[in-house]
Amino acid sequence: MSSTEGLVIAVPKGRILEELVPLFKQVGITPEQAFFDDAERQLQFSCKGSDIRLIRVRSFDVATFVAFGAAQMGIAGSDVLMEFDYSDLYAPLDLKIGHCRLSLAEPDDMQPQEDLMRVSHVRVATKYPNTTRRYFADRGIQAECIKLGGAMELAPKLGLARRIVDLVSSGRTLRANGLHETQVIADISSRLIVNRAAFKTRSTEISALIDKFRGAVDAR
Repeated sequence: MSSTEGLVIAVPKGRILEELVPLFKQVGITPEQAFFDDAERQLQFSCKGSDIRLIRVRSFDVATFVAFGAAQMGIAGSDVLMEFDYSDLYAPLDLKIGHCRLSLAEPDDMQPQEDLMRVSHVRVATKYPNTTRRYFADRGIQAECIKLGGAMELAPKLGLARRIVDLVSSGRTLRANGLHETQVIADISSRLIVNRAAFKTRSTEISALIDKFRGAVDAR
């Protein structure tokens, strides 16, 4: 993309938008009305009074769009950044929204002999296989990861894997499915991310926007 064209910012679909919209307002980013319509099939949106464009994609795809330069900036959860660890991404600011935790959970009826302190191998269902393997490897345990995109809580019930690694907020879904947290792997929040190459070629423009976000976060 030419430096004369507007910045493209990738944002995640879902509940995080509720927290992100007020932050955008503080920064002066005003998306077109279609952006707020959950039924809208459009994925790219203009912003009033600026040449910024927003693209609304799956949370896991935000980092990929920014890392490969399709978007110059984005908002991604630290869970996504941990999982992909793209070297082309720069994460200058914690936006202090989207708080939750990435946790290991297991069934309430897990037997004592299955204590992780006594095993060298575990099978885990997760959408975070890279993060999960690293977590267990640091503890001398080999993790066999079964990657799922959702419905993680079904895995122990149906014998797919006895443990899961997933995002947890209130913990209600875990409890409803007979599971409980045993370890918090990481506390998660949303970060402002930037493509490193774009930051070099459009430093003034991007730095100014980073400063606006930082000011908005500090003012909250």
